[in-house]
Amino acid sequence: MTDSFMRLGFAAALGFALAAPAWGDTFKCVDANGRSTYTNMKEETKGKNCSVVMREISVVPAGPAAPATPAARSSAANPSPAGFPRVDPATQKARDGARRRILEEELAEEEKALAQAKAELTEQEGIRTGDEKNYQRVLDRLQKYKDEITRHENNVAALKKELSNTK
Repeated sequence: MTDSFMRLGFAAALGFALAAPAWGDTFKCVDANGRSTYTNMKEETKGKNCSVVMREISVVPAGPAAPATPAARSSAANPSPAGFPRVDPATQKARDGARRRILEEELAEEEKALAQAKAELTEQEGIRTGDEKNYQRVLDRLQKYKDEITRHENNVAALKKELSNTK
């Protein structure tokens, strides 16, 4: 059984190899309505009004060897023009300083919001309303305050990480 599948696979591969288009002549065919089509397959020209347009094969010379690293390939594919403006070190340092100052301001605001959220949770934990005889209702009411604290703690951690990455 497997021998017949192997013969079938070989026959299919041979059929594909024989059906490959031949490189060479390019034909221009004009139909009855005057529309032109182009083909390089001789079989498609049979019975049609076709003429040879080109008998040459285009050959593109190989370029220089591709760079080995992805970063080198990227820079080779998109080189900067000679007159492309570069940022001088003083300007970049000023930008980095401004970015650091903004991050520090955001961190201070987020720490203040975290402290306020913790104070609100502490205040709410001391309050007990009459309809909260079941302790689960107390937990449900306090959950939004706990979620707020978690959000602020995550923001503080992210800002500290970002600040540690700045120059």
